[in-house]
Amino acid sequence: MAELTRLSQAPNLQPHTPWNWGQTLTHLAQSIEYSVRGFPETKSTLFQRTVGATAFGVFTWRGRMSHPLDDPIPGAPSLPADTDTVAALARLQIAAQAFRDHAGPLQPHFAYGALSKAEYEQAHAMHLANHFSAFTA
Repeated sequence: MAELTRLSQAPNLQPHTPWNWGQTLTHLAQSIEYSVRGFPETKSTLFQRTVGATAFGVFTWRGRMSHPLDDPIPGAPSLPADTDTVAALARLQIAAQAFRDHAGPLQPHFAYGALSKAEYEQAHAMHLANHFSAFTA
């Protein structure tokens, strides 16, 4: 969250990805929201238990995630280029707080399958860091 604040306060944030800052923030908020309420589309159980679990294991082992930074979440609403950055930032902050406060069961990740809260925290942190790495202040 400290890196989110730093980047959000940068006067001239330069993207090194097809998505702008508002689109990226919205995508990150979607990911966190879906971990609580369910992803709109998911990969097959076989995929989640094999390819997805392996990918998450590799990311965890490396301590970082890498994926195409303009891949939308399957079934998620599109990310318009004119996405309001202030609203997107607020949405991400609300999603992160709601995730922290959530005490019930979490929904399976669309690719990785069932994750514990600690695993989801790690997945979200790596996802945020991966996307933040595409911006320079």
